Amino acid sequence: MKKITNKKLRTARAVWRQLDKTYNLCYIVPMNENLLRFGEPNAKLKKLLRVKSIILKTFTLPAGWTCPGAKDCLSRANRQTGKIKDGPETVFRCFAASGEARSPSLRKMVWRNLELLKEALKLDEEAGFENNPHTVALIQRSLPEKFDVLRVHVGGDYFKKRYLQAWVEVATNNPDKIFYSYSKSLHFFADVARPANLVLTASRGGEYDELIDFHGWKEALVVYSEDEAKKLGLEIDHDDTHAAFGSANFALLIHGTQPKGSKASAALSAIKKAIKKANKQQLATA
Repeated sequence: MKKITNKKLRTARAVWRQLDKTYNLCYIVPMNENLLRFGEPNAKLKKLLRVKSIILKTFTLPAGWTCPGAKDCLSRANRQTGKIKDGPETVFRCFAASGEARSPSLRKMVWRNLELLKEALKLDEEAGFENNPHTVALIQRSLPEKFDVLRVHVGGDYFKKRYLQAWVEVATNNPDKIFYSYSKSLHFFADVARPANLVLTASRGGEYDELIDFHGWKEALVVYSEDEAKKLGLEIDHDDTHAAFGSANFALLIHGTQPKGSKASAALSAIKKAIKKANKQQLATA
């Protein structure tokens, strides 16, 4: 018998048939299909891992470009150059956009994620599917092999209602996992039923803030100091514990890279000086 080489075997398996049991939909899936890419926790989220024994992963899209509800934090990094452009009403710069500006590899990843999602959504829309099987299947197949908690969108947001509905379906299909998001795309959430394990934190400072008060959603507010948070009666979430597991409103300290000369930049500088001073005092008393 003629020996089958690994190369021939890979070629023979280049296209295979997969049955999606959720929708009883049979479709052809290339073995070398590009899947969505997920990330590891950043410094902030690593604090959460020290508090809870969990495996946490992240997903991200192009900041600003996929944020239809953004206003106060609207910033976009050019796909090719990384140059930042703030929105007409930007008060503080999106930290995710600043990250994309510094990292060509990050820009490449987030734009590829968006392209794959748009392709899947287009297939669903053209076929007239209401349950978005192609998009759901793409996300489901791409999920990390092992995780307990997933932050959906470190950068970017739910850019279409169909896209939100796909994540709702994925969360429903994975009831033992927690999916959580900060979002300003609140107009999409208004009439979409979410499973308990898809946790929304409404991000104040967007185009649809009135929906936060109308629906009584949990919200996050960016503040410029700890004193500001105290005056508002809000705890500061330093590690996403409130976002992923809490039910009460909370504050977020301004962070990221802010435009020179802005109030946000001055506030960030003051925060850094206060932290440095506190660290020195701890060393002196140690």
